This record gives sequence, structure tokens and C-alpha cells, in this order.
Amino acid sequence: MTLVLFLQQVLNGLLDGVYYLLIALGLSLIFSLGGIVNLAHGAFYAIGAYLTLVLSPYVGFGGSLVLSPAAVALLGVLIERFLFRRFYRSDPILSLLLTFGLAMVAEQALRMIFGAPPLSYSIPQALRGQIFLGDFVYSYYRTVLLAIAIGCVAGLWVLLHKTSFGRVVRAGVQNPDMVGALGISLEPYMAAVAALGIGLAGLAGVLLAPIYAVHPAMGAEIITPAFVVVVIGGLGSFWGVVLAALLVGLVKGMMVAVGYSAGSTAAIYLLMLLVLLFRPRGLLGERITRFE
Repeated sequence: MTLVLFLQQVLNGLLDGVYYLLIALGLSLIFSLGGIVNLAHGAFYAIGAYLTLVLSPYVGFGGSLVLSPAAVALLGVLIERFLFRRFYRSDPILSLLLTFGLAMVAEQALRMIFGAPPLSYSIPQALRGQIFLGDFVYSYYRTVLLAIAIGCVAGLWVLLHKTSFGRVVRAGVQNPDMVGALGISLEPYMAAVAALGIGLAGLAGVLLAPIYAVHPAMGAEIITPAFVVVVIGGLGSFWGVVLAALLVGLVKGMMVAVGYSAGSTAAIYLLMLLVLLFRPRGLLGERITRFE
């Protein structure tokens, strides 16, 4: 294998890590603030992909890039208001059962509406082509995808660390009782966090629709690696999840690059096992009073 091909495979693995990151950040935020183990998070990713297929003929891919995540985020607000809010003070196992059922309902609903066979969506004409850097060749669309994902992660970091909204959310993650004692209601913040996290999953679905086949079970396929990223990164840690996503992508890409693509998924589970053995809280996990 040439060095150029090796680098291409590693970069493809990092791309996988980036879209795991978009989903894992939402998972981490929702669980950290509300204690909800959202197994339905992958279903919102699938809904985002299907909305791209539905909306693109009318508003184009650019319009879908805005409208699909917005619609999924609105759906997240409704789910938070009528379902999640009932389980914030309950045992997390109850929310796990709830969201597992919700994921099954969403998958079957997509199958009834769109059918079981996979659907395809072509890369928009304006985003086709290759980028050439000497002998290194890479897809222009995948490069744009990476740039959008990096922009989203940077924007979320600014929101959580440089605004009053973010300060309340981070305080609510660490000690919600103290925030309540200060007279601050966390309910609107929880709704906003659900919209952000679920909207990011919908955005990942839009971005990945032109690369992978769109089918009803695609959410179930991605939710396990996303949880692996959250576990490796550590609960309540923004940069822990980012670092874990990059590590998972790097490990997966390197396994493919050296010719062991069949073992790439097993490798990320082994990475999770090693992290849990030596650092049960995850790489950069924070202490959260409510769960200890």
C-alpha cells in the first residue's frame, strides 16, 4: 500500500469519527443534563436523511441542509416536552426502555412510509469533484462535510463556554439542585439542549445521505459507535467526546488502511474496553454529583 492510499483511508476513518461526533455530542448533552439514555438518537439521524430525500426536489440540497435539521430539532422539542420531561428524576433505565421503544417505532414508521429497500441520493453537482494535493486526491464533498462538522463543533463550544446559556447548562450538568436553589428553571434549557442535540443528529443524516444508502435501520447501525464515543470520552466532557471521536475514527481508518477492514469495528470496542479498564470515567470524564 502506498503512503497516499494509507493517508486516504486514515482520513476516511477520521471522517467516520466526525459524524460519530455530531451524534455523540447530542447524546452526551442530553444524558448529562437530563439523565436520559437516548437510544432513539440514531432514529433522528435516519429521519434527517429521509427528510433530505423529501425536501431536496423542492429546496435543493442547500435548503435541506437548513430545513431538515431544523425540522428534526423541532421534533426533538416535542419529544422532550411530552416524553423526556417525565423521566428526568427517574432511574435512567426507564428512559432507556422508553427511547428503545421510540427507536423501534421510528424505524418501523420509516419502513412503512418509504419502504424497506435502501434509497440513494446523489452528491449535488456543485459539490462533486476531487481535490488534488500533489499525488494526494480526496473527495471535494467529503472535504466540505469535514469543514461543516468542524464549524458545528466550534459553534457548539462557543455556545456552551462563552454564553450565559452555556454557563447555566454546564452548571445544570454539575449540580442541578444548586441551579434550582438560585431560582433558575432548567426546563427551557433542557428543551433547548434536546433541540440542539437531536438537531445535530439530523444534520449528520443530511450530510451522510449522499455518501451512504438511506434505509430505515441506519439509525440502529450508528447508535452503538456513537455510544462508544461517549463512553470513551467521558460523561460531561465536551473535549473528551471530541477526542474520543477522533481516536475512534483514527483507529477505524488505520485498521482499514492496513488491510483489516473486517476488524475495524471490533477495534473500537477493544479501545473502549481498554479505556474503561484504566479510566472508568472516560478520557476526560467529569464528576457529576447526580450520578455518583
